[in-house]
Amino acid sequence: MKFHVITLFPEAFESYCASSILGRAQKDGHIKLDFINPRDFSEDAHKTADDRPFGGGPGMVLKAEPVLKAVDSVRGAGKKPKMVLFSPSGKQFTQADARAWAKRYSDVVLISGHYEGIDERVRKILKAEEISVGPYTLTGGELPAMIVMDAVSRHVPGVLGKKESLEESHGSYPVYTRPDIVSWEGKSYRVPSVLLSGDHTKIAEWRKKNSK
Repeated sequence: MKFHVITLFPEAFESYCASSILGRAQKDGHIKLDFINPRDFSEDAHKTADDRPFGGGPGMVLKAEPVLKAVDSVRGAGKKPKMVLFSPSGKQFTQADARAWAKRYSDVVLISGHYEGIDERVRKILKAEEISVGPYTLTGGELPAMIVMDAVSRHVPGVLGKKESLEESHGSYPVYTRPDIVSWEGKSYRVPSVLLSGDHTKIAEWRKKNSK
């Protein structure tokens, strides 16, 4: 699977995307990440990709043409990718979306807005799906793009070592590791005895009962 991220700040992705599971997934060839800066498609001498909003108001708005040309550089290869535009008013992104996109698409375009947003004509022209990662406002779409890439990548075959890793990691039951007793400020905190029993049937029942 290949993720094409339209962003003014490609450097914001360097550390996270080179680490842990995403880093290994790229090294092993399971996913590819492509960062495209709309400024590279601006035709003026200053590489302007944003401007003041019509009607007035604070902040700047990403211009339509540089973003559309950036997306066209992906579609020009004959691809029909999933188009995503991040917006606090968009549809809530879910685990079901992550699973479906990994299964259905080989290319996903993630359009990361910034400042006061993106010219509305981008959404209309591309028929992009507006997605939100939560009921709050962020400075830009870079963090949401990382969240989506991480969540979707976990469903790409080969990215996780075992199928069980995917199934269990989405659970929300309490987890423990060594030592089995932690002493802190005069109190002892023990691991539930069932987890030390070696009885996998009882452990599964305990996890199901304690899942949130």
